[in-house]
Amino acid sequence: MKRNPDKYFHSIEIVEEKCIGCTICMKVCPTQAIRVKNEVAVTIPERCIDCGECIRVCPQNAIIPLTTEYQDLKKFKYTVALPSPVLYSQFGPDVMPNDILLALKKIGFDDVYDQAWSCEVISKAIELFLEDKKHYRRPIISSTCPAVVRLIQIRFPSLLDLIVPVEYPRELSAKEIKSKITDKLKIPEKDIGLIHITPCPAKMISIYEPPTREKSHLDGAIAIKDIYGALLNALKDVTDSETILQRSGGIGIGWAISGGEVKGLKFENCLAVSGVKDTIRILEDVESGILSGIEFLECLVCPGGCIRGPLTVQNPHIARTRIEKLIKMFGEKSRVNEEKVKKLYKKGYFFFKKRIDAAPVMPLSKDPSEAIRILKRREEVLKELPGKDCGACGAPDCRTFAEDVAKGIALIDECVFRIIQKAEVKHKM
Repeated sequence: MKRNPDKYFHSIEIVEEKCIGCTICMKVCPTQAIRVKNEVAVTIPERCIDCGECIRVCPQNAIIPLTTEYQDLKKFKYTVALPSPVLYSQFGPDVMPNDILLALKKIGFDDVYDQAWSCEVISKAIELFLEDKKHYRRPIISSTCPAVVRLIQIRFPSLLDLIVPVEYPRELSAKEIKSKITDKLKIPEKDIGLIHITPCPAKMISIYEPPTREKSHLDGAIAIKDIYGALLNALKDVTDSETILQRSGGIGIGWAISGGEVKGLKFENCLAVSGVKDTIRILEDVESGILSGIEFLECLVCPGGCIRGPLTVQNPHIARTRIEKLIKMFGEKSRVNEEKVKKLYKKGYFFFKKRIDAAPVMPLSKDPSEAIRILKRREEVLKELPGKDCGACGAPDCRTFAEDVAKGIALIDECVFRIIQKAEVKHKM
């Protein structure tokens, strides 16, 4: 996948030929990153957080995820699948996680790594961080959801220091498996393809534009829905019950649902939030200082957690029930060697390689006096608008449209109600 290094990488693309300009995606976008121009939706790159809400609601399937395609794996000599724990929720009640891991090998991967195991390891690393930083400002915020991280970069840069500086489970998994393969099989890193099996397109952000390191250990991400059919067929032929690939217990598997990450921590005063709107509200509360009594905050943009990612297949309610049963089946006791994790923690093994930088939306103007003029003009325009937030102008609401007018990228007479008013006045004359 090629990308322009001078622009933000985004995992979402609008297919103009399919788009009918219905404005549904524009209305649900939490960061006002979509406009409709000439009956086609367009994005404002610096505003988009890749949450995938637009993919979820588009009735024309005109918004597509830019994930890795299966044929892209041919460029690697050795491929490894690193599935999100969500994958374990996508099949019937008799299909065990180990069966799914074996099926991944049957559809062409040379090896498989149980990423849910890394979730358990990271849970322990986060516990150590919370203990180590008892006097640190609270709440500490989870770094798991890349869309939440980008949301904080764009809208809440003052909260960046609260993001727990512990690597994502998928990145830790890739780091460990790549090291083992190069040492054991003597295969050059460039020939190894580490592929995340993902429930959402946002994971591609942390692969192609990682905010915590110069380069990701992962080489791509394939959508669950893109390999679901192949896995269903492969599961029919899984008979090898002796090969155990699953290492995780209930704690790691639980990361697939909202509340799963905090449930894996021994701290009680934690909070889990899911859904874009609720996440924004809770981050506003954190910014105002009213949640300083909370120890740890888990935020996921998909309602109910990653099981509701736009690239999943299973009904999310069935998926949640499945995960809850697996948690009971495999237990909520950590399978991790705590002493080993402590030693690695002290060596800095789990920490980010660089600080997450702010990526605020472009200011009204670099010139302060011009910015004040635009702000004043926006308020003037807003008073002339009906306040109906209908979206017919091509902006999600009247305030956003007023700002577009003030910036000179829209005309006030694009407001449908103003056109009607002018026509009525002309008719009376």
